[in-house]
Amino acid sequence: MINSSASLALILTAAGSSTRMGLGKKKEYLPLDGGSVLSTAARAFLETAHFSHIIITVPVGGADEAKKNLFLDSEIKKLLHDTELHFIEGSDTRQKSIYNALSFLNKIISDKCIVLIHDAARPFVTKQIIKDTIAATEKYGAAVPVIDVVDTQKEIASDGTIERHLVRKFIKGVQTPQGFFLNEISKCHEEALKLEKEFTDDTEIFDAFPEITGGKKVFTVKGDLCNKKITYASDIEIKSEMNNTRIGFGTDLHKLAEGRKFFLGGIEIPAEKGEVAHSDGDVLLHAISDALLGASGLGDIGSYFPPEDDKWKDADSKMLLKKIWSDVKNHGWKINNLDCVVETEKPKFLPWRQKVIDSIAGVLEIESDRVFVKAKTNEKLDAVGEGNAIKAYCVCMLFK
Repeated sequence: MINSSASLALILTAAGSSTRMGLGKKKEYLPLDGGSVLSTAARAFLETAHFSHIIITVPVGGADEAKKNLFLDSEIKKLLHDTELHFIEGSDTRQKSIYNALSFLNKIISDKCIVLIHDAARPFVTKQIIKDTIAATEKYGAAVPVIDVVDTQKEIASDGTIERHLVRKFIKGVQTPQGFFLNEISKCHEEALKLEKEFTDDTEIFDAFPEITGGKKVFTVKGDLCNKKITYASDIEIKSEMNNTRIGFGTDLHKLAEGRKFFLGGIEIPAEKGEVAHSDGDVLLHAISDALLGASGLGDIGSYFPPEDDKWKDADSKMLLKKIWSDVKNHGWKINNLDCVVETEKPKFLPWRQKVIDSIAGVLEIESDRVFVKAKTNEKLDAVGEGNAIKAYCVCMLFK
């Protein structure tokens, strides 16, 4: 969780009709990751920061349906903790729906508050984007994630001809969440409503009233191609078609000696010998750590926790793995599965397998059926076969 001097509130916009989907069902309620598009989007924010209030804009009379689809993910209730959840009816435009949500927030929040406004139909927003947007909003007053555009951009005249050739290096695609201080963006929305003009997004509304904002500019942070807004039926396949899937491989080997404790997968197992290592020597967790770092391209366990650094002496490998997995998750990655092999002569692994699997799943906060561990002997060959060493391998698949 991140810290902020201001309280945080979130508006998830889900009041549209989704007519372009052509499915007869709102895109925010389509199934995804064991829940819905809406619950997946909400979960990303709840796992990243503490929000005092979450507002979900819904169609008129649509609060019950939105609530049902939000709680399809059973983890949402646990993640909400003391966050207050509100369902606010929207209007005929996104701009008016957000105005309704901001007006409601102003009635219940009196302290300094940063509000993030996010399309609920962007379920693949990363924790890094959320963190960066909050930090930049707190520092600069307003922030938005942006991505580079691939195609050359042109301004087109009403007769269909090119009016102006835009310089691509200065053009960015704008995403959500967009962050503002509640009092400023609320006043800007109120003035925008008087103009009876439809603005393209909330940053344009913020820029339109410098007399309210004190002339602040909207600061940009790095967005992500995966943070795509679902608009058409084919977009729901973004998870498999546009998002990355990566495979990582990790391995570790440690000498065994008497007088050392034997750890495997975070479980201490009674044994005649234990691993000799700078940390607790858990080869299985070390192999998993390297596999995760390799798949995500974030480095390796040696660069994360240098063995020459005394601060990691006798370190708990579960804590090391938690730190690594937190960083990997913050870059938007999720675990599809882990497949692990342990090479050891003693002790017998089978009686401990399920405890080891459950331990690994607990550290990574995933279902146990996404983890499998099997053990092999080396038929009395080499150091492992002679009972003087233990080796582990892990292959992982990540996606985002």
